[in-house]
Amino acid sequence: MSTLTQRSSGLVQRRTEASRSAAAADRDRGSGDEDYEPRRGEEQDDDDSGDSKETRLTLMEEVLLLGLKDREGYTSFWNDCISSGLRGCMLIELALRGRLQLEACGMRRKSLLARKVICKSDAPTGDVLLDEALKHIKDTQPPETVQSWIELLSGETWNPLKLHYQLRNVRERLAKNLVEKGVLTTEKQNFLLFDMTTHPLTNNNIKQRLIKKVQEAVLDKWVNDPHRMDKRILALIFLAHSSDVLENAFAPLLDDQYDLAMKRVRQLLDLEPEGESMKNNTNELLWAVVAAFTK
Repeated sequence: MSTLTQRSSGLVQRRTEASRSAAAADRDRGSGDEDYEPRRGEEQDDDDSGDSKETRLTLMEEVLLLGLKDREGYTSFWNDCISSGLRGCMLIELALRGRLQLEACGMRRKSLLARKVICKSDAPTGDVLLDEALKHIKDTQPPETVQSWIELLSGETWNPLKLHYQLRNVRERLAKNLVEKGVLTTEKQNFLLFDMTTHPLTNNNIKQRLIKKVQEAVLDKWVNDPHRMDKRILALIFLAHSSDVLENAFAPLLDDQYDLAMKRVRQLLDLEPEGESMKNNTNELLWAVVAAFTK
């Protein structure tokens, strides 16, 4: 029923050499890192200091932007993973903003996937999709697990009484957010039997900063310890992989850089979420989402 269990552990195939060269030329025109908001205990890169709040992206927007085709303005028709991946992004985004957490593990320690998601704060986030998901989680009794919420918010349930949890038109709503932030534009394309709204890239610098941030996390700024990595970057790598869009960030790399980046991503994918969640300076809900996609 769920696409979570259908996902292969490997990454998608590389692009052609020509597309990598073209993407590399675009990448050279972009610089700096991008983040959504400063968080206590985390340092901002100097490159962010001049960016406006309008160009700081949520995890959902970053994953969607990595998956969008620049000129065509839509994600691959063959990508059936991004829907659940975006719901995972929402849970982690809410956790990083202090709105959600996992229930206490108890004397007999429960596994991450057996623990319920608890609303820690119902303060509005300012993002309509996040607030909609937060309201569902807050109002639901008894609480649900991380995997259940990913499925419910995606509409992947056979229970007709729970279909109202589904968040609809998520990709389109995220794309409109990116239009408002000046990253995308809106066009209409004709596909023989129907017209489709598309959102081609209009600000290449922002996407290239996002790609550079992902690349640097596993290359120049690699620290070989997930707990020393910025939690938002760590989550982005896991969720981009789960959504089958991580390859798009690595396609412009040279062969040796690509191989090294892939090796380090596999190191992260081979981590045991249960063990990592017990270490200091961690976010349990983040690792629970990782466990839901990599189990």
